[in-house]
Amino acid sequence: MIFVTVGTQFSFDRLIKAIDQACESGLITDEIFAQTGQGQYQPKHFEAVASLEKDKFDTLLKQSSGVISHAGMGTITMAFDNQIPLLVMPRRKKHNEVVNDHQVAIANKFESLGLMLVAEEEKDLPGKIKQLKNFNPQQRQTQQQDVVNRVKLFLNEQAQLKFGTSPNHL
Repeated sequence: MIFVTVGTQFSFDRLIKAIDQACESGLITDEIFAQTGQGQYQPKHFEAVASLEKDKFDTLLKQSSGVISHAGMGTITMAFDNQIPLLVMPRRKKHNEVVNDHQVAIANKFESLGLMLVAEEEKDLPGKIKQLKNFNPQQRQTQQQDVVNRVKLFLNEQAQLKFGTSPNHL
């Protein structure tokens, strides 16, 4: 089963319609279940609900053979943590889906690391859907210490600006 999700804050009819068309054309033959948000488009070729309770969402994601989603960090993190192959289509400013193209930057960075597949637009979905079946994501390497070091550096810089000295305990 492929789990499709667009997150909980906004609808993403462009993605849901493209997945529905891929099912109609026979490109996707797997069972699909989708969390579609409050969109206007109602899929004809797979089961979908507007929203799911967290437990049900988590269960469906963990049971899936792959996830197709927007490029939201919640879904990305869950897919990474559960080693589920992930294909994202970022929401785009030019389609009035977000206020800026931050999802494009996130998606492209993670794809360059071999962690996910990215379809920039609907026309890219068919090829990426074919790749999803055999996609083996790289194991994510967290960089927690790097984040801690950056926070310490920032706090030290702020202390220097405010007090003219750097606290040694950071």
